[in-house]
Amino acid sequence: MVAHTLSIVQKSDNIIVISNGKVSEQGTHEELLNNKGKYFDMWNAEQNLI
Repeated sequence: MVAHTLSIVQKSDNIIVISNGKVSEQGTHEELLNNKGKYFDMWNAEQNLI
């Protein structure tokens, strides 16, 4: 699945974050939030829009 809204993928078993054409992060929603990487930044930015 390709999604531009992270709330759609948060319950997925495995989320792959692609940046500049390469896999930058991979894991569950919780794992990616705990890593505080690009997914964490995108999640927080999306939450601030709500």
